[in-house]
Amino acid sequence: MMKLAIDLGSSVTKIFKIGSGVVLAEPSCVAVSTAHGGVKAIGEEAKRLIGKTAEFTTIVFPVFEADIVNGEMAAVMLSYFLEKIGVTRSRARRAEVLFSVPIGVQSGLIEKYRALAAACGIRTVHFVEVPFLSSLGQNMPLSETEPAFVVDMGGGNTNIAAFSLDGVIAGIGLNIGGGNIDSQIIDCVAEQFGLKIGLQTSEKLKMTVGSLYETDNESMIVNGRDIQSGRPRSVAVSSADVYGCLKLFADKVIEYTSMVIAKLPAEVSAVIWHNGISLSGGTARIIGMDDYFSHALQMDVNLADEPQMAVVLGGGRTIGDEEVLDAVRVEG
Repeated sequence: MMKLAIDLGSSVTKIFKIGSGVVLAEPSCVAVSTAHGGVKAIGEEAKRLIGKTAEFTTIVFPVFEADIVNGEMAAVMLSYFLEKIGVTRSRARRAEVLFSVPIGVQSGLIEKYRALAAACGIRTVHFVEVPFLSSLGQNMPLSETEPAFVVDMGGGNTNIAAFSLDGVIAGIGLNIGGGNIDSQIIDCVAEQFGLKIGLQTSEKLKMTVGSLYETDNESMIVNGRDIQSGRPRSVAVSSADVYGCLKLFADKVIEYTSMVIAKLPAEVSAVIWHNGISLSGGTARIIGMDDYFSHALQMDVNLADEPQMAVVLGGGRTIGDEEVLDAVRVEG
């Protein structure tokens, strides 16, 4: 039986196939014609159209803040991704699939995932919360007596949790992620430079010159539209210009991380303070994020080797180990 792990992210969908590793990582978006409702592009091709679409084309993001907000388009998108890696509908029926879900997932979202799986022809599904998968994807020691602490910052949501194989000890899911930083950068550049930039430009700024080291001063030339004249214009945007956007996000996540730490039993707290916390998710790749957390929390912070892949790698490890799967899956 084919075994897959799927991380259906707000920004990027990733798929792990047992025997092959990570076989797909593409943007979670669909370009749709508003004239006749047909799909024009999916994934990477659709993302390239963001900000460049004509009047009768719209970009749909089927997953928003860890919720499936457009089931029909989510099914179209996932079916396309599965076909792309050679999983036809007939093969999907015989596959065993693990989906990553946010911490504290409610039954309503589980049902949306079940409906999505059925629409793609998948019959056997499992669900595991993100923090568990992140830790397993980083090969962190995890047992009933050895708790771990993970902060996973994705594109649309952030999962914060202390947990062991016995379950979540304390945790919270936040409906904020790297996409919030992108929106803040768009507003920042408009206010500081009078320039309107697009989503892809703001994302590139975040990952290229964005830094949580105040002394960093890298810069990047960005192209946009002058807000007053409407004419094309270019400006140089520096690390210092967007620092406040990154800091606002990091401070909010740190605030909730501190709240979760404060709820821990004394024995668990002692282990966490000794072992430190782990950062994962694509947003954790921002320069200086780990050091900023470490300074704010006054404890060791470890950045995953491949932060953007930790969850799907953990999914692959879990779906391939029945004992681990039995220990961490969500019953729903």
